Amino acid sequence: MTTTSPIPARRPGEPWEPALSVRQVLGLERVRAGQPEVVAGAHRLDRPVRWVHVAEAADVGVMLSGGEMVLTTGVLLAGDEDRQSEYVRSLDRAEAAAVVLGLGRAFPTPPDVMRRAAERCGLPMVVLHRPFPFAELTEEVQSRLLRRKFAAVSLSEAVRTELTGLITAGAPVQRLLDEVARHAGCPVVVTNLAHRVLGTAGERAAVDDVLRDWERIARQAGAASADGWIRAELSCRGERWGRLVLCGFRGERAAGRLLADRAAEGLVLHRMLAGDGTHGQGTGGRGGPGGSGDSWDSWEEQSARSLLTDLVTGAVPARQLLPRARAAGLPVNRRVFVPLVVREREPARAARVLRRLGLPGIAARLADDHVVVLLSLAPDQDARALTAHFATRLRAEPDDSRAVVAAADARADWTDVPAGLREAQHVADAVADSAASALDLPPVVRLRDIHLRGLVRLLRDDPHVQSFAERELDGLLRGPDEDLLSVLRTYLATGRNKSRTAQLHHVSRPALYRRLEVIQGRLGVDLDDFEQAASVHIALLAHDAQQG
Repeated sequence: MTTTSPIPARRPGEPWEPALSVRQVLGLERVRAGQPEVVAGAHRLDRPVRWVHVAEAADVGVMLSGGEMVLTTGVLLAGDEDRQSEYVRSLDRAEAAAVVLGLGRAFPTPPDVMRRAAERCGLPMVVLHRPFPFAELTEEVQSRLLRRKFAAVSLSEAVRTELTGLITAGAPVQRLLDEVARHAGCPVVVTNLAHRVLGTAGERAAVDDVLRDWERIARQAGAASADGWIRAELSCRGERWGRLVLCGFRGERAAGRLLADRAAEGLVLHRMLAGDGTHGQGTGGRGGPGGSGDSWDSWEEQSARSLLTDLVTGAVPARQLLPRARAAGLPVNRRVFVPLVVREREPARAARVLRRLGLPGIAARLADDHVVVLLSLAPDQDARALTAHFATRLRAEPDDSRAVVAAADARADWTDVPAGLREAQHVADAVADSAASALDLPPVVRLRDIHLRGLVRLLRDDPHVQSFAERELDGLLRGPDEDLLSVLRTYLATGRNKSRTAQLHHVSRPALYRRLEVIQGRLGVDLDDFEQAASVHIALLAHDAQQG
């Protein structure tokens, strides 16, 4: 029978040596043939056995280094109760795993003095009722220990090789975590020092179970090490920044520790390379899509990106994402959620503004120039005022004076958040085309601010709308002239204001008139006619929406 004992955090310099528990040794077929009986220390049978040693001397403790299962016939102890008691105490001082006494001529029955001494020390004491060749037990246990040690080292090297290969190939950090979870066969969680979850891997249902009450569980595991929880510290340049946890590892203790160590080494190397900006885009190097770099913690962004992506796409029901949101540090109990999409490339700026304003929320880039932000506010806070304040502060950031914040109405129910995020994304898409620069948009744009443009965006994939756009603009699209399309776009977006259009295109009014005449001739329309101009405008909006 196998019982996994609590696994404490490794002390620096402590060797990883595979071990069998006393319980496992007693369960071996060869040992059962000796009819073993536990007469003392039954509550400590999960102690690890590092080696097996045959010893008869009373001062056997001086020959041990800890973790041994000592086998004896007691021939040198018979008739001397003081030596029997001292023998047990000597084993306890040497931190032996257990003592196994073969009954026979020296002790036909379990010696009471040794049994009481072992019970006081908490040392497992086992007697064998049938004659048993100690050499067979020694051979069996030693060979199993060597096989386990070889298997653990092989696993360690295999994991190191695979992770190094992924890193050099430019794999994202999630790919590394997935590989670790595959080897571990259990959820893998990476946290910062405050137990905030930065990354996860493993079977989704199992991960969600682990995250359901993460902070409490993580702190308990850190203090007392729950069954099968193995931790490895993450540090870079002498400074700890997080930890990796194998949650519920069911393999051998040594293998789990080696696996956690190798995983930690790989993650630290990945972070160092990404932070130095020497890696490709796939790794999330500085300025790349992964959002890495020393200026902002890519781990937090990746955690937020994964959560927000699942919310937006609906790949996972919103209610099932609550544990992940809570573990990522987003307050979810009795909150109001404000979905935002910011037209810019750097999630670092949005996250920085959130921190400066003290607004709970997460931010991540889900498209090249769209950063999704989810605010979590208390019910008594003014969501609109705080959103406007956020947008104002964001526009005050360097290089962000033209940032546009698209917002959906606040959601009081977490299950409504995905629809709100999609609405904010739709609003952002509606103002993303080149004509948006000609519009006088407020700092916070909502659905009601995009009017016809928003409707056309919603209908852009309809075949009837596509056919209408092609038909109306055929004269310009057959002979593509981006300059004429741009002039038409600006002219209609400015409400057919010729002076403003000429100014924006840096041409004289006569030159603009000539271009408008060419446009009208190619399209066969009179742009001074409101209905015809409106038809062309709708077709152009549909064309731009279809072109993205």
